[in-house]
Amino acid sequence: MLYQAYQASSDIMLPVRALAGFALSAHHAIPSLNGPAVRNLTAAYELISRARLTHTRPDYGINSVTVGNREVEVTEEAVRTTPFGTLLRFRKDVDTAQPRVLLVAPLSGHFATLLRGTVRTMLPEHDVYITDWHNARDIPTSAGRFGFDDYVTHLIDFLEAIGPGAHVIAVCQPCVAALVAAAVMAQGDHPAQPRSMTLMAGPIDTRVNPTKVNELAKSKPMSWFEKNLIARVPFRYDGAFRRVYPGFVQLAAFMSMNIDRHAKAHRELYDALARGDVEKAKATKDFYDEYFAVLDLTAEFYLETVKLVFQDHALPLGELDYDGQRVDPKAIRKTMLLTVEGERDDICAVGQTLAAHDLCSSLRPYRKRHHMQPGVGHYGVFSGKKWEAQIYPLVRNLILASD
Repeated sequence: MLYQAYQASSDIMLPVRALAGFALSAHHAIPSLNGPAVRNLTAAYELISRARLTHTRPDYGINSVTVGNREVEVTEEAVRTTPFGTLLRFRKDVDTAQPRVLLVAPLSGHFATLLRGTVRTMLPEHDVYITDWHNARDIPTSAGRFGFDDYVTHLIDFLEAIGPGAHVIAVCQPCVAALVAAAVMAQGDHPAQPRSMTLMAGPIDTRVNPTKVNELAKSKPMSWFEKNLIARVPFRYDGAFRRVYPGFVQLAAFMSMNIDRHAKAHRELYDALARGDVEKAKATKDFYDEYFAVLDLTAEFYLETVKLVFQDHALPLGELDYDGQRVDPKAIRKTMLLTVEGERDDICAVGQTLAAHDLCSSLRPYRKRHHMQPGVGHYGVFSGKKWEAQIYPLVRNLILASD
């Protein structure tokens, strides 16, 4: 009933938001209505009209990029597509071949467009691909299951499609799957195993400095997660009756961790709209347009991730299997490794990603690097000014050193 209750409340609010949007348009159509009282009213109308979640992927909006001293057109190309995800390439017409990079996006309630800024930073100097995951509520049950092993399989298949010599950058949750994929490929001496692997703010070993997120995952039995957080997709959608972990549940969990900050942001948005500060209002609206675009995860992927990564610590304990084979990160010998953490990360604490170095014990010291970025939280590791100015140069240099 969880999904049905959410859908019912969303349907009830639909006419309210529509009326607010109509009133907002009417006020904008009459320029003379521009006094302080009217601006306060229109600000309220806009907040009401925006009080919704969306369930479709926003646009990346990257149409061009500056390469060298010229502007180059960027086109999105689906290199490989499955029911659960697309290997999306940001194709550029450039004269010189650039390092090919697979950007592994989280599958944790938001679309891959959350990494739009990461893509934009990488594009001038790299041939960028991204794992563009699909919303599980739109995937028919006839497509079958999608669990942790299937995620890893997708990464291996995507690297095969890109071809030998590619580089991997994994952000947050998929750091574990990326490390597993690299280990499995190394164990089989796969020709497409990555030349470098950058793991950013990922839960390689959540026993290190556990956060509130880690403690919650450990505090409940798996039966609790299945009973309270898993729902079936309503009949009206293509994925009808598929068991999912709804994106709106994950969003609520994220927001509850910093509810005061989100409330303050919306108060400031109201104030900016009321006084006509278009630039500040746009920045806040752009952020929440992305943040409130949610996707559902398949139930099996969510539950297996909770159990394997956060409860059993299967990878750091040497107990993780993939396709019936024990995963051994010590097999990784040819892939350079960079781990990046944020000093103020309250989702993936300092030390959890660094743990990958101990697991990849066969790598020579010159093939391993670590960076802890002062003054940033979780999202600051892969977006924002410090990512662009201080973290990205390290990633670029690692790729250059191994390419």
